[in-house]
Amino acid sequence: MVFCQAIRQSSQQGNNHRMNTTLVKQWLRTYATLGALLLVCAVFAYLSPQAFATLDNAINVTRQIAFLVLIAVGATFVMAAGEFDLSVGAMASFAGVMAAQLAVSGMDVTAGVVLTLGLCSVMGMFNGWLVGYFGVLSFITTLATGTMLSGLTFWMTGGSTVFENIPEAFSWLGRAVVAGLPGPSWVMLGCVACAYLVMHHTVFGRQLYAVGGNERAARLAGISVLWHKVGAFGLCALAAAVAGVLLASRLGSAHPTGGNGLFLPAYAAAFLGTTVVRSATPHMLGSLLGAATLGILANGLTILNVPSFLQDMLTGAIVVAAVVSQKWGDARWR
Repeated sequence: MVFCQAIRQSSQQGNNHRMNTTLVKQWLRTYATLGALLLVCAVFAYLSPQAFATLDNAINVTRQIAFLVLIAVGATFVMAAGEFDLSVGAMASFAGVMAAQLAVSGMDVTAGVVLTLGLCSVMGMFNGWLVGYFGVLSFITTLATGTMLSGLTFWMTGGSTVFENIPEAFSWLGRAVVAGLPGPSWVMLGCVACAYLVMHHTVFGRQLYAVGGNERAARLAGISVLWHKVGAFGLCALAAAVAGVLLASRLGSAHPTGGNGLFLPAYAAAFLGTTVVRSATPHMLGSLLGAATLGILANGLTILNVPSFLQDMLTGAIVVAAVVSQKWGDARWR
């Protein structure tokens, strides 16, 4: 009798231990990225309170991450469809150059920006059509079209930066401050809000998740896989184009490789964003949180005069840690 009671107690203790371990794993899976962001903020606020923990620096961070967030938002659309777009950096560079050249040529700034955004959206939709209609890998397709786009951008500029005779109206949005926030920050917030509504509160968004989750089942359910991929790539290109135009407006110049450096951080932010939802799926607010984490990390390390190569190493380590914590927190992982 005593022996049976001991066995039951041992079994109950084992169940409690497994339950506690499962709860810890679930917590890590859901809150690891948010916890990392709060930890990073706390550390930098302690190490440099007069420079980091200020309202001016917080506003500056929103401006710094605006371009990264925009491309991450576009990448989230494509990732939700189960694809990747490797041309977003080249698209941003092309958009900045095209809008700047149209402004220099004398075209109305608004008309030039609208024309640029429309053309980039069409090119993105063409990527989606190639991927969806022919069933080719999005990695290969967008790598090829991105390379072609980079060549076109260099041909348009002769490899030089566009900066002469750029009208003041073109630089206004990138440098304006409205109600205490920079123009790029307002654009970022507006685009995130619109993207969130489209992705999480429309039929298109729900069906896009269905396409990314199980393409064959989505097709059998009557969902047009082709046109959802076309739409996802088009929205991704549009977001990248907005980032490129806004970056050129902010700098008052456009370089043929100006947006290339945003490609990898944007996808890192989008991957970090998948760790803040239990389903581990791309999420707009998650991508915003991921971009904020990377942006605040870069800002704090710059304030502390940490070399850029160490910033890259720490950024990569955070992404790896977040992804591993999510995988470890998955109940299906063994």
